[in-house]
Amino acid sequence: MKIVAQWLFILCLPVLLVTASVSAAMNCRWLYQYGFNKYDISQVTGLAPEELKKAADGLIHYFNSGEENISVTVIKDGQPFVLFNDREVAHLKDVKGLFRLVYKLLLGTLIYALLYASVTLALRQDRRRLAKGLLFGSGLTLVLMAALGIIIAVNFNGFFLEFHLLSFSNDFWELNPLTDYLIMLFPDGFWFDVTLVVAIGTAIGAIILGGVGWWRLKKDRTLLSP
Repeated sequence: MKIVAQWLFILCLPVLLVTASVSAAMNCRWLYQYGFNKYDISQVTGLAPEELKKAADGLIHYFNSGEENISVTVIKDGQPFVLFNDREVAHLKDVKGLFRLVYKLLLGTLIYALLYASVTLALRQDRRRLAKGLLFGSGLTLVLMAALGIIIAVNFNGFFLEFHLLSFSNDFWELNPLTDYLIMLFPDGFWFDVTLVVAIGTAIGAIILGGVGWWRLKKDRTLLSP
């Protein structure tokens, strides 16, 4: 039973770290602004920087709210302008459902990890399992992030396409970059950057947790013995 619990902990760590990194990226206004500046989105959309900020804030608010559909109105050419059309609204509803799943996975794995850590810390003879679990779980996470890095470096467009095919049961995500503002605001380059940020953030978290496990094993070499 202890071995099963330990392996569940090891497998939880990659999910916990990835979902935490995705959640942080989704709520990071700086990341949105970085993309707007890097890809000259103000020029592409004809929206002033303050209106782009309004769009980013509207998206973050929507993903964290109980609202069923998003409605963001900005000022364009001096007139109120509804930013997203019906197809984009439908896709963002699907995206919100995906983020809700991410939140649930984050919460579930976090609860399990904390419970497992609390129990093993309370039972002194099981502390080596926690240290090894941290080390192995972090190592698994780093392997997965290295594989992700290779995939996106070799063929990000193919990866992005497969992600959409697997994540969504409809074609609302197939938008026109010339007319649909969701694509104009967030071009493929932006999503490459976000994926890289998520992978790096996940890897940093894994290095920290793995470092804790390694430090604990090194500090008390008796933990290495059966």
